[in-house]
Amino acid sequence: MKDWNGKRYWIVGASEGLGEALARQLSKAGVSLVLSARSEDKLRDLAEDLPGRAEALPVDVTDPQNLDEAMAKIGEIDGVVQLAGVYWPFGAKDWNAEQATTMATVNFVGAMNLMGAVVPRFVERDRGHIVLTGSLSGFRGLPGAAPYVSSKAGVMTLAESLHADLRKTGVQVQLVNPGFVKTRLTDKNDFKMPFIMEPEEGARHIYEHMSGDAFKRSFPRGFSLVFRGSQFLPDWLYYPIFA
Repeated sequence: MKDWNGKRYWIVGASEGLGEALARQLSKAGVSLVLSARSEDKLRDLAEDLPGRAEALPVDVTDPQNLDEAMAKIGEIDGVVQLAGVYWPFGAKDWNAEQATTMATVNFVGAMNLMGAVVPRFVERDRGHIVLTGSLSGFRGLPGAAPYVSSKAGVMTLAESLHADLRKTGVQVQLVNPGFVKTRLTDKNDFKMPFIMEPEEGARHIYEHMSGDAFKRSFPRGFSLVFRGSQFLPDWLYYPIFA
């Protein structure tokens, strides 16, 4: 179990939903926070409402230079949590090129840009904590969600590769794969979402995972077994079931 008191973390994607809930959880634990997203007003309101020290720093994850400048302004931190993401529910039959590219750019390229600002600094000093956010949907291709699923699969394999490179160093890499969390993003869905969680419950899972040493947590556990197990199904069985 980590001693959180006095630590300083950068949450990217903190303005609402899961990011806001995690900020509240970490702040209660004594963590000093740098809160980032695109919405400056929401960040400032959240920073003022937290029990611990927090500062608002708007960033655009699609702009590598903006992230580098933010990292230089922030200075020394103990860890970073990547939560920024966008989502529209559609697949091949209703393809929207602009929205598909935006999902790829924000969800995956944004995570890659953030790592570009953080990883070299953590590696140089041989200390740091990186938390990347995938999704249960990222384990294998699913119908009706090709852009989102592929963007999250990219984040998941990014985390796996970073963990492979850094697992015997002072830089810890962790991956969280949430199921459905009730946010403005999932509010766009018009289908039943099994085991949907409130943001506070999702944040509790992430906080507990961050407090330990394991690399990956997929939650809720029972629901995650469906997606994790699907990786072992042969194509002739997987697609008739899941598609």
